[in-house]
Amino acid sequence: MKKFLSLICAITCVFCLTACGSKEAATPALEQFNATKIEDAQYIAGIVAQMCTQVAPQAKELEIYTAEDMTVILSQQTGGINIDGNTFKAALSSFNTSLPTIGEITNLGDPVAEITGKTINVTIPVTGSVKNAECVVILSNNYLYEVQSVALNPIKTMGDNMVNAALNTVIGMGTVFAVLILISFIISLFGFIPKIKANIEAKKAAKDKVEASAESAVTQIAANEEVFDETDDTELVAVIAAAIAASEGAASTDGFVVRSIIRRA
Repeated sequence: MKKFLSLICAITCVFCLTACGSKEAATPALEQFNATKIEDAQYIAGIVAQMCTQVAPQAKELEIYTAEDMTVILSQQTGGINIDGNTFKAALSSFNTSLPTIGEITNLGDPVAEITGKTINVTIPVTGSVKNAECVVILSNNYLYEVQSVALNPIKTMGDNMVNAALNTVIGMGTVFAVLILISFIISLFGFIPKIKANIEAKKAAKDKVEASAESAVTQIAANEEVFDETDDTELVAVIAAAIAASEGAASTDGFVVRSIIRRA
């Protein structure tokens, strides 16, 4: 409450000094006003970071609450800090994602705030059992001090940067070599194209030869059938003539002429 009253007094001083039109007198008041905002932002960010540190291990137990319920609970538990339920859940998710990397949080350092236009960015050093990190809290630059986002970011060491650089180098060189190998393989396939073409042409020629042989065989078979049919007709005429001569009592087939033969199915 005292901080809120001091903020109101500072705002009043700024407006009074602005009305006087004294440019030199307004500057210290504005600096005091910004200093008050930074102090309040640091205070709020410290509470939020401490709360996330304590609540993050029990984040799954809070999933039963809706964002609206979480907003009401946070307002009651923090003494009026303006933080949305969804923002708090996202903060817990960021903490739980980074905790396996930094280990157990052993200490929270002094917050450092910076006013950047419409927001106030607060950075809090975090000491972990494995690796250090930074908790970044972004608040709105107004009298509400709405908590817009909270994130726990592990600090990359020189070793981490070297490992990342090595991995990027390996991936880049591996990609280049893989592309070169692929291009070489494609070029090597060009030597098989004439062979494939020749093989296709040979198969086509063999197929044409087989088709020509088949047509010749069919023609030969048809010619043989015609000859066979004519031979069969001659023999049939002789048999019919002999049968007629026998039925007439003649001793030979002289004088009998078979002019036509009609086949019946």
